[in-house]
Amino acid sequence: MTATSSITVRRVSAEEALHDATRGEPLAAALTDILINCVEGGASVSFMLPLPRTHALAFWRGALEGAARGERVLLVAETGDGRIVGTVQLVTAQPDNQPHRADVAKMLVHRDARRQGVAAQLLTAVDQAARAEKKTVLVLDTVTGSDAERLYQRAGWQLVGVVPNFALMPDGAYCGTTFFHKQLPV
Repeated sequence: MTATSSITVRRVSAEEALHDATRGEPLAAALTDILINCVEGGASVSFMLPLPRTHALAFWRGALEGAARGERVLLVAETGDGRIVGTVQLVTAQPDNQPHRADVAKMLVHRDARRQGVAAQLLTAVDQAARAEKKTVLVLDTVTGSDAERLYQRAGWQLVGVVPNFALMPDGAYCGTTFFHKQLPV
């Protein structure tokens, strides 16, 4: 767990993920709100506009089920009153020849919580989670020229390269994608 000012980053337990994915869904609902907020703000994170709530909720149910099965680590950033304002995933389920690697995915910070260090805290927590999972090679991708690209560089991620026109922005415009890696000490 990481805490700076009034934001705390924590790992969602397998039990909480399973319960939420199959019964209560307050966590999935909060994560859905963040995803929709980010996509409506122009984030290219695999979803297009308009993003139906049912589609976003189905994504989070699947992610929570994956966390419950131990295929991914789900981290959330919460305010002092328990409001979730950010999230990131560490996808640990990898091919047999890559047991040491994990993908960092769906780094999302609600637009109201940006520029407050939430993303930096999530990155620190993802490094800690990766070490706990015995992962030493991390990879991620982001929109070329984005604030996120600069954030990853400041956090010590190494540029691998850029693929022009790799993905679409939520409005359908093409965007380049920048790939990064990070080597964690054993």
